[in-house]
Amino acid sequence: MEVRNNLDGLQTLLGVGGAKPTAGSASGSQSAKTETPLAGDVATLSSVGAQMQQAGLQSDVRMETVTRVQAALASGTYNVSSAAVAGKVMDSMLQGGVKSGS
Repeated sequence: MEVRNNLDGLQTLLGVGGAKPTAGSASGSQSAKTETPLAGDVATLSSVGAQMQQAGLQSDVRMETVTRVQAALASGTYNVSSAAVAGKVMDSMLQGGVKSGS
């Protein structure tokens, strides 16, 4: 069994251009006649794929908030309420968001 791990091997396997003829194969001029160009191939996105692409272009990041928080962190003035953190942790645990033992 022959395993090819390069572009020429893939092109030979697919029967497209660029592969050099090997011993026992047809001459280069004959193999050029059997090559099929891939230039006509077209890829299209489904409607879901198109929606995902559009969603990726839109940003829901609020840069004003990010900039304000970064500045507060850098200056050491960013404070988080421990009660607020504890409340969020408890809410997450009660909703099954935290899995123990994994």
